[in-house]
Amino acid sequence: MALLRRAGGAPDRERRGTRQPLRPGGEPPRPLRHRRPSGTARGRLATLRPPRPPAPALLPAGGRLILAAGREIAVQQLSGLDAAFLALESATTPMHIGSASILDPSLAGGGRLDLAHLRRVLAGRLGASRVFRQRLVEVPLGLGKPYWIEDPDFDLDRHLERTRLPEPGGMRQLEALMSWELSQPLPRDRPLWQMILVEGLERVPGVPPGSMAVIGKVHHAAIDGVSGAEIMGALFDLGPTPRPLPADPWEPEPEPGKLALLRRAGRNLLAHPRLLRSTLAETAKGLARAGAAWALERIEPPPLPFTAPRTRWNAPLSKDRSWGGVAVSLARIRAIKEAASSGDDAVTVNDVVLAICAGALRRFLAERDELPDKPLIAMVPVSVRSADERGAMGNQVSAMLVDLATGESDAGARLKRIHRNTHRAKTHHRALGARTLMDYSRIIPFSVAALAARLYVGTGLAARHRPLFNLVITNVPGPRQPLYLAGARLLRHLGAGPIFDGMGLILAVMSYAGELSIGVTSCRRMLEDASAFTRALEASLDELEAAVLAPP
Repeated sequence: MALLRRAGGAPDRERRGTRQPLRPGGEPPRPLRHRRPSGTARGRLATLRPPRPPAPALLPAGGRLILAAGREIAVQQLSGLDAAFLALESATTPMHIGSASILDPSLAGGGRLDLAHLRRVLAGRLGASRVFRQRLVEVPLGLGKPYWIEDPDFDLDRHLERTRLPEPGGMRQLEALMSWELSQPLPRDRPLWQMILVEGLERVPGVPPGSMAVIGKVHHAAIDGVSGAEIMGALFDLGPTPRPLPADPWEPEPEPGKLALLRRAGRNLLAHPRLLRSTLAETAKGLARAGAAWALERIEPPPLPFTAPRTRWNAPLSKDRSWGGVAVSLARIRAIKEAASSGDDAVTVNDVVLAICAGALRRFLAERDELPDKPLIAMVPVSVRSADERGAMGNQVSAMLVDLATGESDAGARLKRIHRNTHRAKTHHRALGARTLMDYSRIIPFSVAALAARLYVGTGLAARHRPLFNLVITNVPGPRQPLYLAGARLLRHLGAGPIFDGMGLILAVMSYAGELSIGVTSCRRMLEDASAFTRALEASLDELEAAVLAPP
């Protein structure tokens, strides 16, 4: 394998296949204004032919697309919600979910994890999820939502890379690299995912020197938080020895013809009036149930959309991202939960997480004299994925709006109010129907949604109306036992999520092996240094512990 060397003889880039032109110092051209951290090295791998995955689901209507040659192939159309994430994407709004998995390679072969070993393990796991080898095919003229097909040109080499943190290899360098990666959209001419093996983690607090990380990116059109956790479970092992999987030769399928796509789009459009009638009927029933809940139980409705106060995060975005992450002991969260619960009125772990986030928001904004008089409103995704839908691509989520009680100065009282507010939101969410959001997303034509998204961004409308909500807080339970990737133990898993005009902050929460991590993703113009917010999260947890666990 050829090695390109920089001045002084140090290897800079390792690559198989086509070489990219390098700038002085060995750095490839980058589109962003701020430079990528120096001293990086990337590598690509040769194409593999991994095992064939299960056949994708048929069209919702049960039809098949007919190719010009007469061969039938099964394809899966994106749901309305999946397509919405594609429509929202722009040059300033990459819509992928990200993660930084910090690994200890001391148990891997030779005491280190290299790209070739990671490739061999990953090649045997590609059949675990359709995400890995399916790419988009768009309907001509945007007359219908795109489809997933088995990529005829799949090349694993285009999805795996290697880099190294610059000195001193601490958390700030990892945050800078992650911020840069989150700013880069995924190309749509291939399956919508990427993995980067990161070396040189020498001074990350709580992590042994010589550790490594894997940065992962998957488009939100392909997965939600729960299916992302399922993919994580498929890639990782319960011990340092990778489990063997049966091999099965994989063959791609031909791309469907444009006429076949147009015919299917026409049939789907004819079904829209019937779908609209049924969705409106279910909505009316849900509103009646919600009204009954208020009348009988005096449960007030949750906040309405477009009633949130404006903050620094509720404005148009720039193209640059800011990311940071923090991990705390899950035992601390559970101790607060137990202390705050009384009798049948049990506080949940999610209530405590929301209270920590609310305290950090209050602290961060108050220190900058930006705390609104009205409480901030969080959108909290709710999974509606059934047991039969496990392993399926796409998003199976609904959402509820929660008042974060950021006007409350006492941390203990704030937790109690958030507990009541989440109960209100859950009650009305159940009454309206868990899948109502998904049903409405199926009605809007894809071309209309894409045009509306472009107009919204192009005209800067996010600065001219009240926010739909202030931020997103997503909480996904992860594995309780330690996991291993290619023999390396997973020490910490930090998440990231997409942001869009008018909603420039997402807090991605995930539990793993006794830890709870919070990944902070924002726009660099709105939050130049995300570590300032992670420090506010740590201070908020300390404050909540002091308020709830202090002796009477």
